[in-house]
Amino acid sequence: MGKNGRLDGKVAIITGAASGIGRATAVLFASEGAKLVLADINEDGLKESLDLVKKEGGNAIMKKTDVAVEKEVKELVDLALKTHSRVDILCNNAGITGDLVDLEEQEAGDWRRVFEINIMGAVFGTKHVAKHMQERRCGAIVNTASVAGIRSGAGGNAYSASKAAIINFTQTAACDLGCYNVRVNAVCPGLIETGMTKPVFDYAREIGKYGKLGSRCELRRYGRPQEVAYAILFLASDEASYITGQALPVDGGNTASLNLPGMKV
Repeated sequence: MGKNGRLDGKVAIITGAASGIGRATAVLFASEGAKLVLADINEDGLKESLDLVKKEGGNAIMKKTDVAVEKEVKELVDLALKTHSRVDILCNNAGITGDLVDLEEQEAGDWRRVFEINIMGAVFGTKHVAKHMQERRCGAIVNTASVAGIRSGAGGNAYSASKAAIINFTQTAACDLGCYNVRVNAVCPGLIETGMTKPVFDYAREIGKYGKLGSRCELRRYGRPQEVAYAILFLASDEASYITGQALPVDGGNTASLNLPGMKV
């Protein structure tokens, strides 16, 4: 039994589990009693996450997966069902930022790769757990979007567009699956220190503005992966049984305040 038992007996698939928010979510879910199937394209990082989960006393397996490839996502879901005979929770967390270059220098290939991972990965995951969840008439899907999908200034063009697409897909999927008692929600992290955002933090240090990171948020700081993981845990748990189709900002108040020009690092 987990420390609070919020996910006891539940089986969860988590993509993007090799680092950052995905890793923090895996460790937290394990501590709450979930059986985990962890996925990422980064196999070494995935092994590290698996070790951390097992140190927590968790039950977990892993599978190297490129979420941009539908066949691999289907195999991931099939592995979960073969191992545990059920999937209660799907966390579509895998994502990339894409190139951070000026608009006139952006390449079509980068846009495609960002959308293949950030949006199609979630579409494939949802598609391949949907039938199983519909048959059982229960399930929770949590997508990792971003405040960049809500407002400008929080990410590059392709990344922001993909996260806006995730928010809209969350809403449409919630409408498709709600009659089967399958809930679909999203979290929208603000500035969180993870492997994906490392270039932002490194650049801030380089130009002497590290101390300003998070200053545009009402809490005046950047966030930690664990703080997003707790929001994911809530949306995945039975405590959120009457919540679906929502995009929850976890951003220190960033989206509640004015996005003033000149406040970027």
